[in-house]
Amino acid sequence: MSVPLVAPPAEWAEISEPTWARRVLRLFSRIGTFCLVELQKLRHDRSELLTRAIQPVLWLVVFGKTFSQIRAIPSDGVPYIDYLAPGIIAQSALFVSIFYGIMIIWERDSGVLTKLLVTPTPRTALVAGKAFAAGVRAIAQAFIVILVAALLGVGMTWNPLRLLGVVVVVLLGAAFFACLSVTIAGIVLKRDRLMGIGQAITMPLFFASNALYPIDFMPRWLQIISHGNPLSYEVSALRGLLLGLPTNYWLDFAVLGGSAIAGIVAAAALLGRLSR
Repeated sequence: MSVPLVAPPAEWAEISEPTWARRVLRLFSRIGTFCLVELQKLRHDRSELLTRAIQPVLWLVVFGKTFSQIRAIPSDGVPYIDYLAPGIIAQSALFVSIFYGIMIIWERDSGVLTKLLVTPTPRTALVAGKAFAAGVRAIAQAFIVILVAALLGVGMTWNPLRLLGVVVVVLLGAAFFACLSVTIAGIVLKRDRLMGIGQAITMPLFFASNALYPIDFMPRWLQIISHGNPLSYEVSALRGLLLGLPTNYWLDFAVLGGSAIAGIVAAAALLGRLSR
């Protein structure tokens, strides 16, 4: 005598198959976990943040003070050192994140990356966790630069909501450039090649932005490049938030958010090449 099959209750299906909201929460949980794992590496060398902050501070103190005296660069009606400070904050985030792909290659060589890729965690979560860890490092450096700028007399806002906006801008900018570095790592596959490419593109990205001078005073060909450079939108958003200079926040945040998402997708697509 056969036993009739009884369909399981609908509640069982809800338990056995995660809902869309649960999948999203799980994805963000894994991103946060990978981000914390990356940040825990700072405990072994806490001086890294201070040593990496030396270069942007020197740019602000030496370059900013010198050109404030010369008054050779237009600065939208504010003192040049005030105009420069947001650009140096963006520069520090760029310098922190542009070589992040070297860590991925090191993890590949040590076997760590292979172990991570065989887990059920999506590659996008792995890349996003590392990218936002770079963003947190960049935020720490950004506030060091902000404190130095305040000591130099830069007239910045201390509005908590605007400072929160600064955190979001730096986080998105650093996440994009970290993903760009991981994408390049997935193409070149070698640390020395990545180091060479990183050094080759870092300063052009910086100079082909509005970090040092207004876009309107650039040659036409450089203006076109600057308008396609996410660093320009990061600097514009920081100047608006910290100094109150006019900017299109919708455009700035849309470009930064879209660039970060595109960077995560591209880096995740090429991550598998590093494990071969």
